[in-house]
Amino acid sequence: MAALRVGFIGTGKKPEKPGPLGYGMAHQHAAAYQSLPAGVVEIVAVADLSRENAEAFCDLFHVDKNKIYTDYHAMLAQEKLDIVSVATWPHLHAPMVLACARAKVKGVFCEKPMADGWGAARKMHDECRAAGTWLAFNHQRRYGKPFRIARKLIVDGAIGKLQQVQFTCGDIYDYGTHSFDLSNYLNGEQRAKWVLANLDYRQAKVIFGAHCENQAIVIWEYENGVLGLAATGAGRGAVLAHNKAIGSDGIIEIGPQSEGNHATQLRIHRFGQGGWEYIDCSGEHCHGPGYIERAVADFIQSVQAGKPSEVDSENALKGTEIIFAAYESSRRHGRVDLPLTISDNPLVSMVNDGTLKVEGLPAPKPAPKPAAARKSAPPKKAAQPKPKAKPKPKPKPKPKAKPKTKKSPKRKR
Repeated sequence: MAALRVGFIGTGKKPEKPGPLGYGMAHQHAAAYQSLPAGVVEIVAVADLSRENAEAFCDLFHVDKNKIYTDYHAMLAQEKLDIVSVATWPHLHAPMVLACARAKVKGVFCEKPMADGWGAARKMHDECRAAGTWLAFNHQRRYGKPFRIARKLIVDGAIGKLQQVQFTCGDIYDYGTHSFDLSNYLNGEQRAKWVLANLDYRQAKVIFGAHCENQAIVIWEYENGVLGLAATGAGRGAVLAHNKAIGSDGIIEIGPQSEGNHATQLRIHRFGQGGWEYIDCSGEHCHGPGYIERAVADFIQSVQAGKPSEVDSENALKGTEIIFAAYESSRRHGRVDLPLTISDNPLVSMVNDGTLKVEGLPAPKPAPKPAAARKSAPPKKAAQPKPKAKPKPKPKPKPKAKPKTKKSPKRKR
């Protein structure tokens, strides 16, 4: 079998210190592809607006520099790619993924979060399914031992019947996309029935071009009756664990905040059986190592087998729906029953229409008049001089009275 031809949309620049302005995820994707057995894949082309960044990427991963494009449409048209990695900011995901589907690539491995709005997320999934393109998102943490072992404990009944899943993090969109995915994984990929949430967004927090709330509290219910609870920002102490599962007979905590080292990433408390029991995860923690390599390997195997991977867009939609439903619940001031029927990002809409007053954002510029409107506007008339007042007509002289004639007296006869 010939090696699958891999192309990249967005190479970026490998950062010296990863952070909210960049983690160099394309470099991590590429390292994961190259960790696969020889002959499975080959990185053959890249597209990036910065040729300097693309050349540095090619030097690092031994890609022919003659296969650098600044227009990803041209790369898709000319390179006959099997696989495309999309490692750009969220608002760019939808147009790029849709272009890949229309180019009939076999699979797209895209960075998270899915998209900048619920309608765009749905459209990516639907069009890729219709085109026969397997679409996956890099929710890689579910491949880590702390989460795998926790899921097995739940399935084996170690904490009785699962009743709740909980998590805490900085925000429900950028970081929370991982956390909702992990909650869904722990609960066997169930769909949510409803979401109730509220948020605070008073200070600008923009990550990879996307607004993220400062604080939120989210409650939801799955179709199997399990409840979910998420606390972000200043309220994250309500959960005190990266992820938590509560059952009728015990509790599992992953990344407990009371334990500040990677050696204690997973623990279980069985009711009536003493204190916490710590479980060895062989040095793995909530973020790695090796999770992206496992996600890419699963994705490539799924493309070869013609079936969805664990990080397929179908699973990604389940978590993404809860995120946008939480923002919609805040906009409505009430519970949102699913499926979600909106298409926008309610948080962004509330910022744009002034519902949320956010400090630290640049003042919006007044929209310029359309050119057509400017052309069709009638020209201003030149100021006309005021007409001189007409002189008042002179009064006509009164006609002279006729002299009275004296009548001659009548003669007496």
